[in-house]
Amino acid sequence: MQMKVVTVVGARPQFIKAAPVSRKLREKGTEVLVHTGQHYDKSMSDVFFEELNIPAPDYHLGVGSKSHGAQTGEMLAKVEEVLLAEKPDCLLVYGDTNSTLAGALAAAKLHIPVAHVEAGLRSFNRRMPEEINRVLTDHVSRWLFCPTETAVRHLKNEGITDGVHLTGDVMMDAVLYNRQLADEKSNVLDRLGLSSRSYVLVTLHRAENTDVPERLEGIVRALNQLSVPAVLPLHPRTRGKLAQTGLTIDNPNVRVIEPVGYLDMLQLESHAKKILTDSGGVQKEAFFVSVPCITMRDETEWTETVELGCNILVGADTDKILDAVERFEVDFSSIAPVFGDGHAADHIAERLSADL
Repeated sequence: MQMKVVTVVGARPQFIKAAPVSRKLREKGTEVLVHTGQHYDKSMSDVFFEELNIPAPDYHLGVGSKSHGAQTGEMLAKVEEVLLAEKPDCLLVYGDTNSTLAGALAAAKLHIPVAHVEAGLRSFNRRMPEEINRVLTDHVSRWLFCPTETAVRHLKNEGITDGVHLTGDVMMDAVLYNRQLADEKSNVLDRLGLSSRSYVLVTLHRAENTDVPERLEGIVRALNQLSVPAVLPLHPRTRGKLAQTGLTIDNPNVRVIEPVGYLDMLQLESHAKKILTDSGGVQKEAFFVSVPCITMRDETEWTETVELGCNILVGADTDKILDAVERFEVDFSSIAPVFGDGHAADHIAERLSADL
């Protein structure tokens, strides 16, 4: 009998991760794809399904933006309805969003086994909602698919050893699969009049930065003092926070644009001189495309990138940000691969198929 898997996604990074895994799951059984609606803006959602050839969701829950508690609660109730109707062999979730936790809790309460892709990541900052989501999801999961040896060790330190599998990182699968596609299909550099290695790519969206006025002010101050060309695809949520606080990015060197699709983003990342970000996914993508990464956080769950000297943490400190943009350099020729062999999706699908 073929396995039946319900996959829950809701945010941009999860669409990217789901693409290679969905292809492999559907070779071995049935996948029912559930989109919670956590990222509901077309530029943050629909375009990814179109570009990455992900099948249209079987269910779109339409939850949208709410407080953490209200959003997670509504997702939990609606995912539960799907699980009762579909009766899957397991539920699969990705990463650390509210969609991840809601899916995992709904399945656990119905005694449906949970598979967690990107298990074992830890920033050790419990103020981050993402940290709470990933810890709780790991502790109710039957299969814990870890991208790195570090993630395996974190789980062992929390007493979790059963069901732990080192698979490598599915985002590496996605980058390898889509980078050539981006070269063929994306004309974003031409559209923006950019040449390779001539600009810094900036992303800014994480709540620990956007929801804390002094941190957001420190970052905006740095952006307004950049002396090099920069491109900032502005997240809708960040745009709203800037408007609320009255902060403006008025440096002519910083080009603020609308959010871009995944292939455009991958192209912008691949050709950037440096990347300045607070995104976990972008930190890894920078590593995969061999571009120095400057992370506007005080800690990261992707500790390997820092330990290898490819990523530097600058928090929201104006001077540290500006200094890193000016001085931080990386020699990628001697960097060891730590995120697997580019076949994480195969390993995940094979493990589930063998166990179900």
